[in-house]
Amino acid sequence: MMEGFTRTEIKTSGAKIVTVHGGKGPPLLLMHGNPFTHLSWHKIAPRLAEKFTVVATDLRGYGDSEKPPGGEDHSGYSFRTMAQDQVEVMASLGFNKFMAAGHDRGARVLHRMALDHPDKVQRAAILDIIPQHNLYTHMTREWAKASYHWLFMIQPEPLPERLMSADPDFFITTKLSKSKAGLSFFGKEALEEYKRCFRNPATVHAMCEDYRATYGVDFEMDKIDFAAGRKMTCPALILWGATGAVGRNHKPAEVWKDYATDIRGTAALPCGHYLAEEAPEETYRALREFFLSK
Repeated sequence: MMEGFTRTEIKTSGAKIVTVHGGKGPPLLLMHGNPFTHLSWHKIAPRLAEKFTVVATDLRGYGDSEKPPGGEDHSGYSFRTMAQDQVEVMASLGFNKFMAAGHDRGARVLHRMALDHPDKVQRAAILDIIPQHNLYTHMTREWAKASYHWLFMIQPEPLPERLMSADPDFFITTKLSKSKAGLSFFGKEALEEYKRCFRNPATVHAMCEDYRATYGVDFEMDKIDFAAGRKMTCPALILWGATGAVGRNHKPAEVWKDYATDIRGTAALPCGHYLAEEAPEETYRALREFFLSK
């Protein structure tokens, strides 16, 4: 599915990270969301590799990447920790500065990375999220219904883990069937890989630790940054799905002004939450144009 890409495991200071890379040109890091792997980019990564050296990873805890303990405060799965993994992956490949795109959880990792490592991230494309600081401070009935898993997965271990793993295929396919299109736009091989990884109880636990960290240590970091007026300063592109929960329940172009100083473009694409898989052509064009622009 990722023809022409080299797959490897890169040992960072905190975890072994599954990495695929290929192409030529300036470095571009792609980070997936929940409950996916690097294969969520399979429809557009080969085309981006015609102009960029594309690096796609499994975030720690996801896919076949290592699943270290989260710790008492779950900080082992904070976006700061995940961002550090990714920075070290890129450095091991010889890239001390790079552009990046992130979807869902990967976009949250990228947001934190741009704050913590402004000297590393040259451009950032944020796909279909509102900053968690804004979400947790502006909760609505509509958001709670659409994003119920945010509140479910932060419950103490082992409640969510046991319920999610009781019938993992049912849980993941139900979660991914968010629109009338159901699962139709997912590549068959990619979907089977998502299901395979989700059948691993350690992966489910890591995902819950990710969400617990978001509620706890990540939110505390965000509060401090927001109060201090710290924003993402690199050139940013904000994309979202017009018919997804972000597009229906929020105004991303307005919200992100409170969190980024150099927004170069905003756009709603004709799809739901899964941009690169639902609307690959539109997503590819938007990313290519942004990352090639001066």
